[in-house]
Amino acid sequence: MEYELICGLETHVELATASKLFCGCAASFGGEPNTRCCPVCLGLPGALPRLNRRAVGYAVRTGLALNARVMPVSRMARKNYTYPDLPKAYQITQYAEPICRGGGLRLFNGRVVPIERIQIEEDAGKLIRRDGKLWVDYNRAGVPLLEIVSLPAIYSAEEARDYMERMQQLVRAIGVSDGRMQEGSIRCDVNVSVRPKGSTELGARTEIKNMNSPAFMVRAINYEYRRQVEVLRAGGAVVRETRRYVEQNGTTAPMRGKEAADDYRFFPEPDLPPIFVTAEELEAARAALQELPDDRCRRFVTQFGLTEEEAGLLVRYRRVADYFEEAAGGLKNPSLVARWLLGPVYSRMSGDAARENFAPAVSAAQLHELAGLVEGRGLSTHVARQALEKMLDTGEPCRRFLTEQDFAGLDSAALREICRVVLARDSRAAADYRQGKERALQALLGAVMRETRGRAEPAAARQQLLSLLRENP
Repeated sequence: MEYELICGLETHVELATASKLFCGCAASFGGEPNTRCCPVCLGLPGALPRLNRRAVGYAVRTGLALNARVMPVSRMARKNYTYPDLPKAYQITQYAEPICRGGGLRLFNGRVVPIERIQIEEDAGKLIRRDGKLWVDYNRAGVPLLEIVSLPAIYSAEEARDYMERMQQLVRAIGVSDGRMQEGSIRCDVNVSVRPKGSTELGARTEIKNMNSPAFMVRAINYEYRRQVEVLRAGGAVVRETRRYVEQNGTTAPMRGKEAADDYRFFPEPDLPPIFVTAEELEAARAALQELPDDRCRRFVTQFGLTEEEAGLLVRYRRVADYFEEAAGGLKNPSLVARWLLGPVYSRMSGDAARENFAPAVSAAQLHELAGLVEGRGLSTHVARQALEKMLDTGEPCRRFLTEQDFAGLDSAALREICRVVLARDSRAAADYRQGKERALQALLGAVMRETRGRAEPAAARQQLLSLLRENP
């Protein structure tokens, strides 16, 4: 029997507020353990929560960006469970009356994954396993989160990764979170089940907790799919449980039995009033929404003539997209700037954090000037690329590395004559090409570029070489 994979994601987004959800403690990442806590964070007797209204505004903004229905009234609830990272023995969250319902997130393949609900909640503390002991740091306790719950409508590990990356892109673009996976600012609980192909009933699901790496998520889902299929084919039953990802061997391991809603004994939070979203707040959230990534991607394709792949890579990071627009503005060939950004500039940046905080040594104005010299003064793209590498090394403007000879260029007749000389001088490579050795053409092209000191356009030089080779077979 063949089985298909079904996933649903519960995405936890840490909101970019200065203070925590119910107190004035700093919500920033890091700090010495247990130094950013107060009686409210720690749930001490007599301490009362007070809702951070900015978190509500961020929740509304996110709901609008996901085309969800913003509820005029929502309520906080207590989710009761005993775990060391939860100092109060309950979590203040939402359940029956979340702040947003419905909506959806578009994947790169165009399919929309429907959203069930969006709810506000507080984060738990952080458990640290060290020296065979379990420690807890409550600095994170009370940090405001959005929990965005999808419907079980994701059908591969790759789609799950796409969903996570698209959600990261969205929350960054609308300014509600920095979305730093490495710091836990966005992480997912992944619900995994399998069912016979053709069936409409969902199988028993397991939950993989706290995935904050797309690569690990793919491995965990694929492993869990194989494990559940093996259990079913052996005649067993999948146990509903919570599991964790084991990075060392790419497997999942049991943590605890999976609780049902009744186990949490949800009831309305008695210390907080209902949340009313006013018309003014709704309008302010709408006004704060900047151009969404999908819209910006489409505009880059139509306005700048980029491919969908180029545009998608550029809009993934807001600072990169802003930089590109500034550098490419007014150019006849803005795709040149895109290729430079995604090529030599990106090659010097290691990882997501560097691109998120995009600050290359070359300013957008300097890159615009270099591209303008290619368009206006006939500077070859090869020479421009060499100048760009030096600019990235030093931060100095392009004219520091260019001479008048670099601008001289080569007309068609002069380039053809140089190609003729190279073919006569390297007759063996020419003969190899005529015998079907395609790599010989690259050697000839390299010789032409050396002969012209990079002033020739590689495409034009290649065309002239092929023309001469055909004339003298």
